[in-house]
Amino acid sequence: MLNENEFFREVTLRVGSSLNMDEALQNLMEYLRRFFPLETIFLDYQERDGGVYSVSFAGGNKFSIFDNEKPLFFVDIERKQALEQLLEDSGFKIGDVFIINQLVHEAVSEKMKAVFDMMREVIPPDEVLPSILSLELEIKDEHVGRFGIVNYEKNPFTKEHARLLQLVKEPMALAMSNARRYRELKRLKDILDDDNRAMRQELERISGNQVIGADFGLRHVMELVRQAAPLNNPILLLGETGTGKEVIANAIHLSSSRRDQPMVRVQCGAIPDTLLDSELFGHEKGAFTGAFTSKRGRFERANGGTIFLDEIGELTQDAQVKLLRVLQEQEFERLGGNKTIKVDVRVIAATHRNLEQMVQEGRFREDLWYRLNVFPIQLPPLRQRKEDIPSLIAHFVSRKSREMGLPNIPILARKALDQLNSYDWPGNVRELQNIVERALITSNGGALSFPELERSVERSPVPRSMEPEESISTLEDVIVEHIRKVLVTCHGRVEGEGGAAEVLNINPSTLRARMRKYGIAFGRNVMV
Repeated sequence: MLNENEFFREVTLRVGSSLNMDEALQNLMEYLRRFFPLETIFLDYQERDGGVYSVSFAGGNKFSIFDNEKPLFFVDIERKQALEQLLEDSGFKIGDVFIINQLVHEAVSEKMKAVFDMMREVIPPDEVLPSILSLELEIKDEHVGRFGIVNYEKNPFTKEHARLLQLVKEPMALAMSNARRYRELKRLKDILDDDNRAMRQELERISGNQVIGADFGLRHVMELVRQAAPLNNPILLLGETGTGKEVIANAIHLSSSRRDQPMVRVQCGAIPDTLLDSELFGHEKGAFTGAFTSKRGRFERANGGTIFLDEIGELTQDAQVKLLRVLQEQEFERLGGNKTIKVDVRVIAATHRNLEQMVQEGRFREDLWYRLNVFPIQLPPLRQRKEDIPSLIAHFVSRKSREMGLPNIPILARKALDQLNSYDWPGNVRELQNIVERALITSNGGALSFPELERSVERSPVPRSMEPEESISTLEDVIVEHIRKVLVTCHGRVEGEGGAAEVLNINPSTLRARMRKYGIAFGRNVMV
C-alpha cells in the first residue's frame, strides 16, 4: 500500500536534489516509474518577460540542458496558448492536473495536432500522439511552469494517478521557481563577469600597463619587476612622492599569474585611524556603533589577486600586527568577529618614508619591516631620469587632450623641452602631469610652453638635487620632534596646568592619540 507521506518526502528530496533541473528530473524519473506508466517526463517554465516558453525533458535518448541559453526547443506565446487550449479541449481536469489519454483526443482537429509538430525532436517520429498527465505549477498565483508525464499507450492515466501527482504540487512548484531563479542569477553573473573583464581591459588600456621610461630611466626598475612579478612574495616600493609607485605596482600585477584576479588599492594615509581596521579586514554586524551589517574588508575583496598598500608607514600599530599575520599565515578575523578567514593575497606595499628609521624610533614594527623588505624596489626621482621627460610629456599631452575634449593635440613650443629639463621636479612625475594639464588649459589651442618653470629656477639658485645620504625632514618628523621637546619641558606631564596639551593648545585626548600613533612614550617616568 502506498505511503503518501513517504511518496511526498521522496519526490521532494529528488526534485530538490540539484539546481540543474536535468539532473533532478532524471533522478525523479527513476523513482516515479514505480507509480506511473511513464516513458518521459517534462518540465516547462515561463520566462519572466512572457515572451518564450521553454521546455526541459528527461527520458529517452535526448536530454535538454536546462541552464543552457538554448533549451531543447522554444514555444512562442501563440503556440503556448494553443497548447493550453488543447489541454482544455482534449482532456479533463482533476484539481490542477490535466489528463489527456489517446482515446480522448483521437478526434482532435488537425489544427491542434500541429501544436505537437514542433516536438518531433523529442517525441518518436510516428503518428501516435502522446498521452499526457500535466500538473500546473503556481506560487502565490504566479504561473511558474508545468510538470508532465508522457506515455504512448491508450488510456494509461487514471484519476488515481492525477490525485497522486496533485500531492506533490508544492515541492514541484518550489523546485521550478528555485531553478528559474538560479538560471537567472547565473545569467546575470555571466553578464557581470563579461562587464568586469571589459572594464579591466579598458582600465589597462587607459592607464595600466604602459610604463613610460621602461627602456631608459626605469630600465633597472623594470628588470626587477620582470624578476619579481611571476612570484608571490611581498614587494616593497620605495621612492619619493609622485615617482609612479602605483604604476609600477600595477605593472607587477599585470605581469603576474594573478592578472585576471582583482587588484585592490588602499591609500593608508587617507583612511582615519578608527576606520583602518574595518577597511582592511572588514567588520561584523554590531562590531561598533553604526555597523548595521557585516562588511568585507579590502583583503577579502582582493582574495586570489593583489592588494596595493600605498603609504604603508601610516598604518597603526594594531593594523601592523594584523598585516603581519596576513603575510605569515594568510588569515585574519574581521573586527568584532572570531571566525578565521583564509585569503590568498599578494601584498605590494609602497612608501616615501624611511621605514628603517621608523623601526629604530619604535613607530614601525621590526618584524613587519623584515617581512616586507624581502624584495625592495627603489624608484628614482624624475630629476635623476630626465631622459624620460620627452616620452612622459608626449604621453600626458595626448591623454589629457583626449580627457579635456580638445579637437587637436597641441605641439610643444621651441624652448619647451629646455624649460622642462632645467627644472628639478621636486614633485616628480605627478608634478609634471599637473603642469601639462595647466599648460593645456592656458594655451588656448597654441603651442605649449612652461615659463613658470624658468621663474622657479631663478628663485631657487641652490640646486635641489641631493646626494642619496642627504634627507629633508618631513612634516610628521617635525611634529614628532616638537612634541618630544614640549614633553621634556613639561617633565612628561600631558594634561592639567602646565601640561604639554596646554602648551600645545590641543585636547589631551588628541595629544595622547598622536603620541600613540607616532610611538611617543608618555609619563613622567619615561622622560629624562
